[in-house]
Formats: sequence, structure tokens, C-alpha cells
Amino acid sequence: MSLLSSTAFSVGGYMLCSATLLIANKFAVHKLPAPSFVLFAQLAGTALVVKACASLGYIKCDALEKQKAMKFFPVAIIFLSTIFLNIKSLQYANVETFMVFRFSTPICISIADYMFLGRQLPGKRSWACLVALLVGSIGYAQNDSAFRIEGYTFCALWYAVFCMDQIYLKHITNTVKMESNWGRVYYSNFLASVPLIFTFVGDASEIDALKNMDLSAFLAVALSVVLGAAMSYFAWSARSLLSATSFTVVGNVCKLLTICINVFIWDKHASAFGIICLLF
Repeated sequence: MSLLSSTAFSVGGYMLCSATLLIANKFAVHKLPAPSFVLFAQLAGTALVVKACASLGYIKCDALEKQKAMKFFPVAIIFLSTIFLNIKSLQYANVETFMVFRFSTPICISIADYMFLGRQLPGKRSWACLVALLVGSIGYAQNDSAFRIEGYTFCALWYAVFCMDQIYLKHITNTVKMESNWGRVYYSNFLASVPLIFTFVGDASEIDALKNMDLSAFLAVALSVVLGAAMSYFAWSARSLLSATSFTVVGNVCKLLTICINVFIWDKHASAFGIICLLF
């Protein structure tokens, strides 16, 4: 497969999974109010599927080695923090609120690119687009029909970690040589899933939610696990082929599909004016 075909395949898969996984996570947390367990199931389930497929000879995956694990551990922590804050944000805020923070990340990342990676600052047209993006975000926030301070707090925390992820994570992963992309998927998901065991086991509200889980909640979590596994693979593949800025832009573009899906499937979204501000 040529580089162009590989890039198109990875980016296309990432866009599709990214657009649908956010909705799936929101639905899973809505059906089962246990975000730590949902995240644990997603990460541990992905690691188990990858290891099982590797054992059967369907894919090639790096074996778990202490030296690689030590080097990969900071990547797993950032990866875990980003996803965990994502799910906590969706627990308190609607999808469009989260999208506002997601769409504004190029503002911070473009400056970080200049400060830490030696890239040029955006030109006048690019700055005009970024300012328009900020204006639209402010317009949305003033018309958020489901404003909760907890939601905006978790979104702000996610924003800081995500921006660090785009600048720092790519540099770290480039210095740790892996035999295959599945190795990155396995290491990141396995190492990140271990600490989560202690988060939901010690949370009485999550244990109660698990005891009362019905079939619909189980299926919602299962869907989240399947999409999470696919998302992890395509994300690592696309990240290895694109720059940090390009990867962020691709992620933002595919979130437009998320907004459309969210508007049509249920009523947990912003007002019409808020959505117009968001798309602006």
C-alpha cells in the first residue's frame, strides 16, 4: 500500500471512528452512569482483543517488555488523562459544549508549535479564521441550554491535557520504536487501563450503577468498546503519518459529523442559535 493510500485509509478510519465514538461514549455514560468503568472496559477490552488476535496469528503485536513499558508509560498517562477527562466532560456537558473546546484547540496548538517545535506562526488569514472560531465559541457559550460549571471545568482540564498531547505525545512516540502499530495500541491501552481498576472499584456510586446495569446499558458499553478499539488503531496510525497540527485539524473536521448525528438522534444538544455559532 502506497503512502498516499495508507494515509487516506488511516485518516478516513480515524474520522469515522472519532465522529461516532463521542456519541457512543455519551450514550454509554447516559445508560450507565459509571464513566470510570466505561473507560476501563474500553481500554482493557481493546488490549485483550489485540493480544488475542496476535496470539492467533492474525496481527503482529509487540510483546510486553519492561524497557518499552517504562518508556511508554508517560504516553499512557497522557492518553488516559485525555480520554478520562473527555468522558467526565460528557457526563456533565452536552456534546456541542465539548465541541467548542475541541474546535478552539488549534489556537493554542499553533502557538505551541511555534514555541516548542520551531514552526512558523499562522498568517493573517489563518489568524482571522482563529479569531472567527473564538467569536463563534463565545456566542455558543452564551447560549448553552445546559450550562453547568462542572461541565466547563472538566472541558477546560481536557483542553489543557489535549493540547499537551498533540505537541508532546507525537515527539515521545517517535522515540520509542515499535514493531507494529498494534504494539502502540496494546501498550497504550493496557498500561492506561490498570490505574482505572482502583477508580471505579472505590466509587460506591459506580458499583451501584454496575449492579443495576440492564441489557441496554451492557450493549451501549459493548459498542463503546468496539469503537474504542477501532479508534485507537486508526488514531495511532494517523498520528504516525501526520504532523501534530494536521492531526488536530483532521480531528476537528470530523467532529462536524458528530454534531449532525447528535442533533438527529436525541434532544441532548444546544439551541439552534448555539449550534449556528458552533458551526461558524
